[in-house]
Amino acid sequence: MQITDKRSLTRWIIIGASFFTVLFIVWNTYYLFQIFRAEEHMKMELWAASLNSLNNADPETEDVTLPSKILENNTSIPIILTDKDNNVLKTANISDAIAKDSILAKEYIEDFKSQNQPIVMNTYGEAQYIYYGSSTLLNVLKYYPFALALIIVLFSTVIYNFYRATKAGAQNRLWAGMAKETAHQIGTPLSSLLGWIEIMRVDDVDPTTIAEVEKDVLRLQTIADRFSKIGSEPLLEERDIVAETEKSFEYLRSRASKQVEFSFKAPNHAIPVMLNPELHSWTVENLVKNAIDAMKGKGKLDVSIEEKDRFVKIKVSDSGKGIPKAQFRKVFEPGFTTKRRGWGLGLSLTRRIVEEYHKGKIKVLHSEIGKGTTMQASFKRV
Repeated sequence: MQITDKRSLTRWIIIGASFFTVLFIVWNTYYLFQIFRAEEHMKMELWAASLNSLNNADPETEDVTLPSKILENNTSIPIILTDKDNNVLKTANISDAIAKDSILAKEYIEDFKSQNQPIVMNTYGEAQYIYYGSSTLLNVLKYYPFALALIIVLFSTVIYNFYRATKAGAQNRLWAGMAKETAHQIGTPLSSLLGWIEIMRVDDVDPTTIAEVEKDVLRLQTIADRFSKIGSEPLLEERDIVAETEKSFEYLRSRASKQVEFSFKAPNHAIPVMLNPELHSWTVENLVKNAIDAMKGKGKLDVSIEEKDRFVKIKVSDSGKGIPKAQFRKVFEPGFTTKRRGWGLGLSLTRRIVEEYHKGKIKVLHSEIGKGTTMQASFKRV
């Protein structure tokens, strides 16, 4: 069994144990509630018998100390005593204002009826009714399971968010380490390639070929520089976002399939934005390459730049297979991919570059299955 499987099993055991613990506490609370409720009913039966005994007793010949003591000892159960016509005769543990207000007293009587069956007693041949509610302790105990469930939900939410944040932090550290190691590994062959370019010049190789090879070597240097910046705070410079975006766009267009129809639309003037050129280039590259992959190397791809208030918006539209609306947020999650071969890191890293490093926003603007998708990255103007 792998470590991840063991952790998953342990997590489910903890969840199961917590669930059964909650069930036990709820059941135990319910059981105690029924016991206290039965005891209160017995107390009320005794209270009714004491009241009836007191009413029918002759104080001169009979000792009424015990019935009087029982009546006085009830300090928690609210009681309303009425005659057969619902006229209030006596109250206990209830405000005197209720006894004087017939409408309010009737409301209390109806509420007590919903809680407990009234006790009927016979005094001097007349029927009297004792309506009683639950004591404070019983009311608290009744709502205890709900309070407990709320505490458990809040505690579970805190644990879940902590676990998620810890997992995301571990993933970020892993990606940053992988990125820096990749940059380090690329550096060694790059140095050799630069040396071979000089040898090609000495050997009078076609200058056009050397120029193209040099472009690709410089591109590799840019990629290595990008990876080295992941995990550290990049330096932002005031740059023209139109020129920087168009530069990356033209490089990708020159190396893409001829079956892809490219178009680029942008204002004719410079738009200053605080950018890191290498990381911004990576953003454009990821968005364009994802669009090309979505079209399977054939279709129409449009890149446009728009100004709106204090923001600049870069839109990358394709005529590919589209994204279901339910996956609009998922496409930016680490590891999410619809490709057979892919790590699912491209858009995740793109979001990190745009939102964390450049303090911008990126989202799926709109998408339609079978017709295409438009991605939008927004940046603040200087």
